[in-house]
Amino acid sequence: MPRGKSENSRNGARTGLRRVAEIAGVSTATVSRAMNNPDVVSPELRERIASVVKSVGWVPHGAARALATRRAGAIGAVFPTLSHGDFARAIEGLQQEAAKHGFTLLLACSEYSADLEFEQVRKFVERGVDAVLLVGELHHPELAGFLSRHKVPCRNMFFYSPATHGQSIGPDNHKALYRLTNYLVGLGHRRFGVLAQDVATNDRARARIQGIRDALAEHGLAVRPEHFVIGKWTIREGRELFRRILRQAPRPTAVICGNGYLAVGAMLESQAMGIKVPEELSIAGYDDIEIMQELPIPITTVRVQSQEVGRRAAECLIDMVEGREIAIAFECEAEIVIRASSGPAPAA
Repeated sequence: MPRGKSENSRNGARTGLRRVAEIAGVSTATVSRAMNNPDVVSPELRERIASVVKSVGWVPHGAARALATRRAGAIGAVFPTLSHGDFARAIEGLQQEAAKHGFTLLLACSEYSADLEFEQVRKFVERGVDAVLLVGELHHPELAGFLSRHKVPCRNMFFYSPATHGQSIGPDNHKALYRLTNYLVGLGHRRFGVLAQDVATNDRARARIQGIRDALAEHGLAVRPEHFVIGKWTIREGRELFRRILRQAPRPTAVICGNGYLAVGAMLESQAMGIKVPEELSIAGYDDIEIMQELPIPITTVRVQSQEVGRRAAECLIDMVEGREIAIAFECEAEIVIRASSGPAPAA
């Protein structure tokens, strides 16, 4: 009976290992240590072995290495969408930090569905990932128990709350929008419109809305029901939602948008309607996608350290996998970036 592909691969891996050891003048065990646990090998020897590996073009067999180390050397990350500016920057940070420690990053998209997110996590675990990263703290009710049974470490990104300190890495969404709202109140605004994201599966959006409401309540203010609308995260929706709330009199003098795309849509529609920004109305957003600062009227927004969120999240999980003490700051402070779209409230 002919040998299967997996057996041939294993034999090829053993042959490559012996060849590298022979040329480098070391034992096969030393080569294995250099590949799987480089910290126990001297820098000079590690460099020599790496040079030989490169010259012979040997690619270590992943399954064999995973068996030897009991690790796959992989982190699985599930994002609601892969097209969002902040998520894309976080992926860059994740990739860079994971690669620095010899880990591979695997990505999946949940499309803001808790069921699909759980399905993707199950597939990651079936493939033996060492750890999992998710977005937010709102997940399928069975997910936490599933990861616990399989002893797979997990942390969340883009959400921070003092109540769950240590479980998530990211900005305090509530605090960020609380501060942004107070900034606009300080400019004299009393009538607010809100273009919010759907909160059904998005705890970050829910925290942002509550931050706006809490800040306004402290000043005896509230958003009128007709000035509060919910969408998802597209520029087109931003335009449609903005026009809807501007039909209601009296008009708001400041509009806060739940993400960068909604803010861009609001700005484009304001110009199509002939509204002077910020003289007649101020617009502010959350996230800082590139187009926001390139528009004729750049948009005031909350900037998230997205790449740093990804970097810290990867560092946290790698420390957990390798049994080291976690030494990161879980809260990534968000910054209010003031641009030309916000200004004093118009005179009564």
